[in-house]
Amino acid sequence: MLRLFYDCDEFCREFLPRLQANHITEGPGPRPGDSRLSMSEVMTILLLFQTSGFRTLKTFYLQHVCQYLPRAFPHLVSYSRFVELEAQALLPLAAFLTTRLGRCTGLSFIDSTPLKVCHTLRIKSHKVFKDRAQRGVSSTGWFYGFKVHLVINDCGDLLAVKLTPGKVDDRKPVPTLARRLWGKLFGDRGYISQTLFPQLWAHSVHLVTKLKKKRRPHVLPLLDKILLRKRPLIETVNDQLKNICQLEHTRHRSLTNGLVNVLAALIAYTYQEKKPSLHFQDTELATLPALVF
Repeated sequence: MLRLFYDCDEFCREFLPRLQANHITEGPGPRPGDSRLSMSEVMTILLLFQTSGFRTLKTFYLQHVCQYLPRAFPHLVSYSRFVELEAQALLPLAAFLTTRLGRCTGLSFIDSTPLKVCHTLRIKSHKVFKDRAQRGVSSTGWFYGFKVHLVINDCGDLLAVKLTPGKVDDRKPVPTLARRLWGKLFGDRGYISQTLFPQLWAHSVHLVTKLKKKRRPHVLPLLDKILLRKRPLIETVNDQLKNICQLEHTRHRSLTNGLVNVLAALIAYTYQEKKPSLHFQDTELATLPALVF
């Protein structure tokens, strides 16, 4: 917890003054007042919740933070006030996530995971994400909500993240996600496209996918065949984001706080000591491109 708070506090010391200097003047209406609880403390509590095991933020805040962590957070506020401060943490968390992204090693994996916002039987009565969420389909069936598109390296570090409505095709955000990439990018059959491959190739990214079942097989280099079998590495990351962190749940009461929860889950994952990894060394990565056949 100390390391988490230290990182959040150091980031807020640099980011918040710049944010206030470029802040756009708000129009008429009530403005958020100053709080005894600092933004770095709010961010720390939100990140601690993700790996706490509690199912709701309210229970975690009232039964754990207020009872067992008053010395760590001496200026705690009521839960209703904390929810207001949570909404103000959206932009700082989004900026903080960019500082937690890993470096590209030449081996990257891409995948998307559904983010359900309600049960399919409650779609018509759902109001929180109305006109934002959409019906989509994944390998596990139809859902209503969003998609989280992820790119990781061979060490399990996040390289790029994008949130889209559930109806968006998996191939559409790939050029944006691959801006900082180079080398090989491995995906499933959902990323097969005649236009996407040359577009990425022009930016030094080699997209490698499995062939569709009805297409004639063609010869793949041995390296690509081996690494395609390691593509479930990113599915393990998706599983940890949903089962260890609180990336997906259907208890949101506002769009802003829902986005805050997604950002906090992604940041909390970056602090895991043991991430899913292929355990390649730098010297081994240097020799991998030589394995052509």
